[in-house]
Amino acid sequence: MGTLKNFSTTGAGSGSAAAAAKFFDGFAPAFDTLYDKKRGAFMRWVDENYRSDMFVRFQLSFERLGDLQGKTVADIGCGSGPYVIEALRRGARHVVAVDPAPGMLKLLRERLERSGNLENCTVVEGSLPETSIPDCDHAIVMGVLDYVEDPRPFLRALRNSIRSSAVLSFPSKHWFRTPFRKFRYWVRNCPVYFYDPEQIEKLCRGCGFHYVQVHKIPGAGMDYHVWLGV
Repeated sequence: MGTLKNFSTTGAGSGSAAAAAKFFDGFAPAFDTLYDKKRGAFMRWVDENYRSDMFVRFQLSFERLGDLQGKTVADIGCGSGPYVIEALRRGARHVVAVDPAPGMLKLLRERLERSGNLENCTVVEGSLPETSIPDCDHAIVMGVLDYVEDPRPFLRALRNSIRSSAVLSFPSKHWFRTPFRKFRYWVRNCPVYFYDPEQIEKLCRGCGFHYVQVHKIPGAGMDYHVWLGV
């Protein structure tokens, strides 16, 4: 893939990003069952009723990205790879998959091998902005900004890495779910950060994105789905 192979990695970074990487590395096998719906009946009910934003943002992301035939895509915070596999299924020429958690990347490689897509994906252990990635047409950033203490360096690095558009999720604020989620992750030594629409638009425009569309996923405490254009 030529220039797609030119990148550098410096690990998961420090502070909140490193804490999140450590948490998700240990959580990788359980997290992988969310998208594949391999969990038991009760946990599937919990996922469908309290984590439905994960499935909504998956659908919205590919609606916003449009035709991926022949395009290159970066999946930042790719986890076990559900978006990677879907982008390739929709005709993406190559995907750069970036995640700081080795356990997640192990699951991703297994997915790629099962689907026959190992040659169409460059797997990078690291996180923005510490890790540089090759330029891509589009980027996917789902469930990442939740754990980034200062999103500005991340968003600037993202802007410099894409030629067309990006889809992102930002966690919203809610009087009950926000403190409850903060406590759950505090116990795991993993800080979480929350946003409102005005913050998101100001951050994204301030980091060089000319087009910003913020969509609130229906439901209390659910994510914002954000579509950015360069």
